[in-house]
Amino acid sequence: MTETDHLAPNASEAAAATERLAAWVIGALTAIVIGGVAIVIYVPRGAHAGGSSWLPEINASLNGTAAVLLGTGYVFIRRRRIAAHRTCMIAAFAASSLFLITYLIHHARVGSVPFPGAAWLRPVYFGLLIPHIVLAACVVPLALTTIHRAWRGRFDRHRRLARVTLPIWLYVSISGVLVYVLLYHTGR
Repeated sequence: MTETDHLAPNASEAAAATERLAAWVIGALTAIVIGGVAIVIYVPRGAHAGGSSWLPEINASLNGTAAVLLGTGYVFIRRRRIAAHRTCMIAAFAASSLFLITYLIHHARVGSVPFPGAAWLRPVYFGLLIPHIVLAACVVPLALTTIHRAWRGRFDRHRRLARVTLPIWLYVSISGVLVYVLLYHTGR
């Protein structure tokens, strides 16, 4: 046995190293996303500039698009149309990623947008918003891990996690549209 043979990792060690790297990257991306959202929402600005942008409509459209793609991807995988499922899920991830970019741009400009609706709608709005925020933070590592497992061909683990990820991601996408409607189309 040569010295280089002794130093070469076996396949399972290489796979474990790849999984550790993926977990680190997913964790770092999650922290960056959550930190970025917190900064653009909660860093004080001089005055609120709510309603000064067309980006909320784009955000709602991207959330709605992601929801439709997620639902369609689910139907495709149930019918064993794997290529169509993959296409829908990649497109849903792209729509959600574009949503995140436009969301960060919008809120970097305007900060937190106060709810302008009637007092009786406040509990409805916050009842929808609070789980939306919590689950949106959860869906980042869930979606990234689910996609990573499919990409690596770990379909048994992909399927198990996708059963958790899909309903959460759907809720976040659909509730995002509803939050938009309540925030920008009530009480103005």
